[in-house]
Amino acid sequence: MNELGFLYTYVRHVDEQDLCRLEMRAFFGEDTLGNVIKSTVRVDADRSPFMKERLEIIFEDAEFEGLLRQVSNFQVEGETFRVMSMNTTDLDGEKKFPHADRRKIEREIGLCIQGEPDLTAPAVLLGVVKWNGKWFFGKYEESKAIWFHHQKKPHSYSTALSTRVARAVANIAVPFPEGIRAIDPCCGIGTVLVEALSMGIDMMGRDINPLVVKGSRKNIAHFGYEGTVVKGPIADVRETYDVVVIDMPYNLFTHITPEGQLGIIQDARRIAKKAVIVTVDTIDNMVSEAGFSIADRCVAKKGTFERQVLVCE
Repeated sequence: MNELGFLYTYVRHVDEQDLCRLEMRAFFGEDTLGNVIKSTVRVDADRSPFMKERLEIIFEDAEFEGLLRQVSNFQVEGETFRVMSMNTTDLDGEKKFPHADRRKIEREIGLCIQGEPDLTAPAVLLGVVKWNGKWFFGKYEESKAIWFHHQKKPHSYSTALSTRVARAVANIAVPFPEGIRAIDPCCGIGTVLVEALSMGIDMMGRDINPLVVKGSRKNIAHFGYEGTVVKGPIADVRETYDVVVIDMPYNLFTHITPEGQLGIIQDARRIAKKAVIVTVDTIDNMVSEAGFSIADRCVAKKGTFERQVLVCE
């Protein structure tokens, strides 16, 4: 564990703020209204659809000159490096630095580092940022926005979750994948499955519709992932899992009844101790009747359309 911790910067639309904060709580056990969070918990920058950058902190100081003195003892051996200023936008109360100021800071830090700089193809990226009245230096990682490439699927339909929402839901369900088995028993065309599999989450899918089962399999294969999608209802599942993810079918586009929705939640409770449920309806009473309690929740918005995301235990 890095005792100095990590700084994570975020970019999200106002409609996504509630969902982003729920994902933060899943990862870090806390959230923020701002666009920076500091934590000792390590999360790859590629995981979150809202995360922009991660800085693994090596040095910190209240003054820039103090940071320079610390950096002068830092050595990059056998590899080239480049320094990136992270103050490219407002970071909570810290205003964006002008371009010329950022380049000056990068040069000053770079000149203190023992090693060979390379501005075009560096082997090591290092970052410097001023936030919350302090200066930080460390290893820099920028999100590759893997979710963005998943938007163009061979098979899709209009009511499916967006890739950003699906990725956040997968993270809320399984923030730390090691040793966790998950299932999406109403997987549709596999939007959540694709995001989960891309992050190394062990998640299998099911659906009662044979056409969307085929579409889900093709979507997974299209992006080069390997996953299992089975035709059949959740009632047929006999194995147990650590967590169930349910994008609840709703009667605007399906013929499911409230009794059918309750049955899905009851079966989820039978096979897992935790469920993350996405729903357009208020189903608190169903969740309670099925034997779950709601441990956390948020509202994911898209214009005037709202979905609730419930973390049930």
